[in-house]
Amino acid sequence: MSYAIIETGGKQIRVEPGRYYDIELLPVDEQSTHTIDKVLLIHDEDDISIGQPFIEGATVEGTVIQHRRGKKVIVYKMRPKKKTRKKRGHRQEITRFMIDSINYNGKTLVATAATSSAEVVEDSSDEEE
Repeated sequence: MSYAIIETGGKQIRVEPGRYYDIELLPVDEQSTHTIDKVLLIHDEDDISIGQPFIEGATVEGTVIQHRRGKKVIVYKMRPKKKTRKKRGHRQEITRFMIDSINYNGKTLVATAATSSAEVVEDSSDEEE
């Protein structure tokens, strides 16, 4: 199992190809590809590459699935014995991002299968009555 640790939106995220992640809002259109070059670590089979702070020539490519808003966070402030109450809500803008491939020095280490080759098994059993 291969994975990478990237930095985006001020957070460090462990990503694997073929999975999607909710990250901070990216300024790109939906259904477009985006390349993240802030890769901190790459784990490929038995090899581990660690950057200081980033790995030179390493990128993670993915597709923006959609832009969304996160769950509502309620902020409630109350001052006791003063009859003062404030209730505020906040919803963070997020981007759902599908990881397509992990690249290192121009070589694709891990990529998702673009088309799955599912074989159709035909059942040709004739039942006798």
